[in-house]
Amino acid sequence: MPVTTKTGDKGTTGIFTGERVAKISPIIEANGTIDELGSFIGEAKHHVDDELRETLETIQRHLYSLMAEIASKGQYKKVGEEEVRWLEELTARFEEEVKLEGFVLPGSTVASAKLDVCRTVARRAERRVAKLVLEYGFGEGVLVYLNRLSDALFMMARYIEWREGKITYAK
Repeated sequence: MPVTTKTGDKGTTGIFTGERVAKISPIIEANGTIDELGSFIGEAKHHVDDELRETLETIQRHLYSLMAEIASKGQYKKVGEEEVRWLEELTARFEEEVKLEGFVLPGSTVASAKLDVCRTVARRAERRVAKLVLEYGFGEGVLVYLNRLSDALFMMARYIEWREGKITYAK
């Protein structure tokens, strides 16, 4: 299948359901932001240790499934409670080690800065998906996953800083 199809030259694109929607539709805005998040996570992988790299690759796989759910208007659901619980456990594991003492200035290391960018893009994706949930009635599970993901990314960044003795508080 060729990459260049020219089917989007008039401002529409195909989605999982077979429909064509405007490239400015909330569905495409949400998926575009999730795709952007996956790319930033890909960049972050080059600045973390092997364990976190594997974790980030798992998250990237989940993001593809989330995009399929959005593009199918909620008909395709592969990421659910198990993946959300995994993120919650991941976040809790880092919280057990890193005892935060207040608000943190992001980016005390290159790796944590990359993860902080990922976190903020995850929050933007969450806002885009919230529109789908509140106005179109689908994407609830995606919204929950993105919310937990931003928490996990925040704690991964803090864990890296804590491990290197470089957490900077906003005191």
